[in-house]
Amino acid sequence: MSTMTTALHAPSREELDAEERLSRAEIEQLQLERLQRTVAHAYANVPLYTAKFDAAGVHPRDIRSLADVTRLPFTTKADLRETYPFGMFAVPMNEVARIHASSGTTGRPTVVGYTKRDLENWATLVARSLRASGIRAGMKVHNAYGYGLFTGGLGAHAGIEALGATAIPMSGGQTARQVQLIHDFEPDAILCTPSYLLTIADAMEAAGIDPRSTSLKVAVLGAEPWTNEMRHELERRLDIDALDIYGLSEVMGPGVGNECLETKDGPHIWEDHFLPEIIDGDTGASLADGEMGELVFTSLTKQAFPVIRYRTRDLTRLLPGTARPGMRRIEKITGRNDDMIILRGVNLFPTQIEEIVLGIETLTPHFILELTRSGRMDSLTVRIERHPDLSVEACQAATVVLAQRIKTHIGSSVEVRLEEPGVLPRSEGKLQRVYDLRDR
Repeated sequence: MSTMTTALHAPSREELDAEERLSRAEIEQLQLERLQRTVAHAYANVPLYTAKFDAAGVHPRDIRSLADVTRLPFTTKADLRETYPFGMFAVPMNEVARIHASSGTTGRPTVVGYTKRDLENWATLVARSLRASGIRAGMKVHNAYGYGLFTGGLGAHAGIEALGATAIPMSGGQTARQVQLIHDFEPDAILCTPSYLLTIADAMEAAGIDPRSTSLKVAVLGAEPWTNEMRHELERRLDIDALDIYGLSEVMGPGVGNECLETKDGPHIWEDHFLPEIIDGDTGASLADGEMGELVFTSLTKQAFPVIRYRTRDLTRLLPGTARPGMRRIEKITGRNDDMIILRGVNLFPTQIEEIVLGIETLTPHFILELTRSGRMDSLTVRIERHPDLSVEACQAATVVLAQRIKTHIGSSVEVRLEEPGVLPRSEGKLQRVYDLRDR
């Protein structure tokens, strides 16, 4: 590999956007002005919001402070599906420059639209996120997020170009070709899901390439919950920095927030464009900064598709800004309300098991969870591949340790089944960890 001359470093204050340099008080003043405009825009142009506000007895003129956002009704994914396809758009269709949509695997897809200005803002925020990760103009960026209706590929692509970096638009899948292009094109950075980067690392080794020998310096990873233990595994295995980019299609796409290279302490939310809240997922009551709950977003600058108090289902807490003091950050998201497994009265998340797995050096990170039912009793089986360089006996001993630690740390007994290397499915995008077989 050739030696790259562009060093990976955190941006200086002079390199930041003007909004990144604002104080907390200045951010809050900007948020209030933009919140008032957004609420008025949504009320006047989206029938669902007109009806919801009227039913709640609230009017845009009632929003006089940021605290008044709690008077507004929530928006849910069900609202977006009920207004399918374009009922949430707040501008005429001839002003909509692009449409994206979710996969719709669990019902009607959620459809989102963007004006030209929305797309420009989105590209700016993704560029800001990549710069926070240490990527600079002139670097080559291998983009392995899927292109198409999914917001990841095209959203990331626009941000790469807005930053002045070179986009390599590989998209997802074709893992052998991913490895070839990383080897041949020598990119500085890669964008994909964390689980897919593991798949790429496996494929490198299968092709006789040491994952630590490539030109890659940084990975900007998102689109699925992942743990700090996964970060450490990826950084160790590929000799890179791994940063968390946060976003969701309903709020914009990737780039709602991003970790900063100098701190790696959870994504800073770009609060000049989004107003975050934390609520109690059961009651809807607002929670103070620092308390764990469900993340809620109100967009502050979106024209085509403004969202008011959108319930993300992501579980986290709001924390003070560090690398960007004026903007709060969220604790790394490792679970969602709808990811939670209730096993014989115990609540657990797949990322809790991932954290334990990655803490046992003799285990591989390749595992899935299978839920089954015998009579009235639910059971959870952890199917995990054995380490190819260790004996079967050593791997069996590690599975005993895994079952014991799950019982100790999570409070529920599980079965651990050892599988041969390569048996379990590999991620080519978002990884499916949980297979619910209880209705079969």
